[in-house]
Amino acid sequence: MDILKQLYDMALERRKNPAEGSYTCYLFEQGIDKICKKIGEESAETVIAAKNGSPDELTNEISDLIYHLAVLMAEARVSYDDVKEELERRSQKTGNLKTSKKVDKNT
Repeated sequence: MDILKQLYDMALERRKNPAEGSYTCYLFEQGIDKICKKIGEESAETVIAAKNGSPDELTNEISDLIYHLAVLMAEARVSYDDVKEELERRSQKTGNLKTSKKVDKNT
C-alpha cells in the first residue's frame, strides 16, 4: 500500500477512534487553527531546510509537512482519492507555465 495512503488512513482512524497520548489526536482536539498553524510552521521549516542544503534535514521537514497535511485532510474531510485524482489530472497538463506580470519599476 502507498505510504501516503497509509498516513492518511491512520489520521482518519485516529479521528474516528482517538488513542490516548496520540499526537494526531491532540491535533484533532485542538482543531483546525492548531493544525493550520503546524502546517505553517512545517512549511517554513521546510523552506529553511532547503536553503540550508542538508538533504537529511530537508527529508525530515518534508515528512513533517506531509504528515500535517494528512491530518488537515482528515480534519477537513478531503479524501486521499480526491487529492490523488487532482494530482493525476494535473500531471496530464503540458505548457501550463504561468506568465508573470511585468512591473514598471520606474512608476
